[in-house]
Amino acid sequence: VQLVESGGGLVQPGGSLRLSCEASERIVSINGMGGMGWYRQTPGKQRELVASITSGSSTNYADSVKGRFTISSDTGKNTVFLQMNSLKPEDTAVYYCNAAVIERVGVALRRADYWGRGTQVTVSS
Repeated sequence: VQLVESGGGLVQPGGSLRLSCEASERIVSINGMGGMGWYRQTPGKQRELVASITSGSSTNYADSVKGRFTISSDTGKNTVFLQMNSLKPEDTAVYYCNAAVIERVGVALRRADYWGRGTQVTVSS
């Protein structure tokens, strides 16, 4: 799976940005597992989940972005979007698109993660 991100940049506090990520193939969830999402990372810290969406359109958000960020998808184009509103300086990070592919291995399910190259989001006045 190849992921191509776009949409990062510099924005003032309170502003908005929209990130896009196109996958080379459709990511199908199994039993609510898998799908696409966005993670972010700042220097010296672990990569953290920002938001995720399954192929059934169930979403999950980090508490720090609830009410400000919205994840959505265009399944026909294998694309996921992250609309970021009311941005804060603490949202500054490299944002990575993630595809969590679930495969059946016998009776078990196995997850394989694929990552985009990342896009920088800087919130600063």
